Order: sequence, then C-alpha cells, then structure tokens
Amino acid sequence: MPAGQRDKTLFMTGSIVSVQVGRIAPLGPRQVPSGFVKRPITSPVMVERLGLAGDQQADLRVHGGPDKAVYCYPSEHYAKWSAERPSARELLVPGGFGENLTTRGLDEDMVRVGDVLRIGGVTAQVTQPRQPCFKLGLRFEDPQMLRDMLRSGRSGWYLRVLEPGLVEAGASITRTACLNPTWSVSRLNRLIGTHGTPDEIAELSELEGLATGVRDSMRAALKAY
Repeated sequence: MPAGQRDKTLFMTGSIVSVQVGRIAPLGPRQVPSGFVKRPITSPVMVERLGLAGDQQADLRVHGGPDKAVYCYPSEHYAKWSAERPSARELLVPGGFGENLTTRGLDEDMVRVGDVLRIGGVTAQVTQPRQPCFKLGLRFEDPQMLRDMLRSGRSGWYLRVLEPGLVEAGASITRTACLNPTWSVSRLNRLIGTHGTPDEIAELSELEGLATGVRDSMRAALKAY
C-alpha cells in the first residue's frame, strides 16, 4: 500500500501494566534451558532492536530476533485463564506467559499486523501472533496449555523495534499507523489454524510488516496450491 494511502484513522490507545525480562534457566521437570520465566522491572528499561536490556532467549532458532524482539500480552486475558484454570492462579499474573510487556486496553481483535505503535519512548511494529511451543506446557506443568492457547486465540503478539528507547510500567501505547486495517492479529491466528484461502495466503505473502518467517511460510504454502 503506498505510504500516502496508509490508514492512520483507526485510533487506538492502551497502556503498559508491567514490564518483564528473563534470564536463561532450567524450566520444568526436564530442566530445559529457557528464558520463559520473567521478573518484573520497576524502573525504565532500554528496548533495543533485539529486545529489552537484560532479556535472554535460549533457542534463537525459534525465539527472539528482530521480528520477535518484544512479546506483548493483554492483562485482561489473565482473568479468563484463572477462571478456566484455578489451580494455576499463582502463575496467572503479569509475566506469567513469558511476555515482556503486559498491556491494558488492547487485544488481538483491535491490534493489526503491521501496526506502528508508540510505546513510551519506543516505536515498534506488530509482526505476528505468538505460536506457542512445548515450553508453555512445561511452565504450567500442563501439556494441554499449548492447545488451549491456540484454540482460544489469546496469543498476544510480537513487535519489531523500529526506534529504540525507554519503556516502563504505566507508559502509554498509541497506534500511529495502521498499514493493514483488515488483518487483525485474531484473523491471522485463525488463518494459521485453518490454512486460509489461496487469496488470503497470496495477500499475506506480500503483507507489509509481517514477520519474515511467516511471510516465507505463506509463500511456500502458495506454491503448494
């Protein structure tokens, strides 16, 4: 879409409830190295191109990198998870899903792939929903957690950092550009689950702002039709 035609009219604001970073440590009974478990940061933290200062990822083949530098998760989802899994309530608090930024006022229906967001002193772009791996089950000692996150659509989303800066709890989130008004994070979640139509896959294969790995998988899928 030409720059002059990009939709900047979909006004959206939210805020940061909590900021978290994690160090690599053994996770679950299998002691798998992971940066899943995060600790809250109460002071401003620098967000660089590859993520928050002090945050680590153990397996860089599937975690981290420019397109998954920052993981956001809506705080509103925690009440739903707690109602469904009361035995896990002590883990179902901000940072419980391994997110760097716990948000308020946003969800997967509102946020679009390619959205440019101003978050405190950071400018970032939404790249894709989270596609959880087995470590989610290890964290909650529940192998069904992965399946249920996929089915619920309560995935959260990843960000690419366009302009580094400082972020802290209480910072506002403002959408400054909506490049793909019809491609919510929820819609992409559903397509990934059902594989979508050839037209949708073709559109995604060229979608501005989409994570490179997802775009490549869509181009491969298109060739298979």
